[in-house]
Amino acid sequence: MRVFSRNDFSHRVKICRKEAKESILWLKLIDVNEPQALKRDSLIQEATELMKIFGAILEKLKNTN
Repeated sequence: MRVFSRNDFSHRVKICRKEAKESILWLKLIDVNEPQALKRDSLIQEATELMKIFGAILEKLKNTN
């Protein structure tokens, strides 16, 4: 197992949050029929939750410095 510095961990979490935001954007741009729209909306919700989790991790890191 590899140990990361606090700054490196923070950087990686920022990348994850950015990727989640980008996923939401692309999912919203997809034009799908009704059955697929339900799956797309579910994926958007999941990506939003991940984005919020990563944001909370970053806030916690910022407040512990």
